[in-house]
Amino acid sequence: MATTTIPAKDVQELRTRTGAGMMDCKKALTETDGDIEKAIEVLRKKGAAKAEKRATKAAREGLVTSYIHHNGRVGVLVEVNCETDFVARNPEFHTLVRHIAEQIAATAPIAVDKDMVPPERVEQERRIFVGQVEGSDKPAHVIEKIVTGKLEAFYRDVALLHQAWVREPKRTIADLVSELSAKVGERIVVRRFTRYQLGEE
Repeated sequence: MATTTIPAKDVQELRTRTGAGMMDCKKALTETDGDIEKAIEVLRKKGAAKAEKRATKAAREGLVTSYIHHNGRVGVLVEVNCETDFVARNPEFHTLVRHIAEQIAATAPIAVDKDMVPPERVEQERRIFVGQVEGSDKPAHVIEKIVTGKLEAFYRDVALLHQAWVREPKRTIADLVSELSAKVGERIVVRRFTRYQLGEE
């Protein structure tokens, strides 16, 4: 019997949405043939996911942090939310927010998550990617697969949560958020950010 290959990005998405461990997520996705929604149900039934409980709680506490890059030419304001003042005062939470601010300064993302990337920008990139592979004599379904892969790479460049962490590239910013969320038992949300660069509009 063939085993379904589970993409790492799906495992990460499930971890981010549920706060469950990596192996639990991988097993749930394998059990459901890669269906994320069904995998969430599996994790909830097993008690490994805290997403349902967290989803009912508003993340209204947190921290707004500013970060100025050492050369004084780049500045960042970022808001990260949690559920309680207790976690908002936690040194590990402060460290997380600091790391996120540094990431924004270093990589200049344009959105927190890929769903927040402006649709017109996504469509522009899609047209470019289609133009790059058109005329290659590849079947339409292969071209679509290539374009989808290029878009995923684009999201990893411009969507903060999908970016590789500059300090440890094997982990994403979503990894950092979900790991601390699981540790403190609270929902943690990167709400918004603004990045300023000297001389830019």
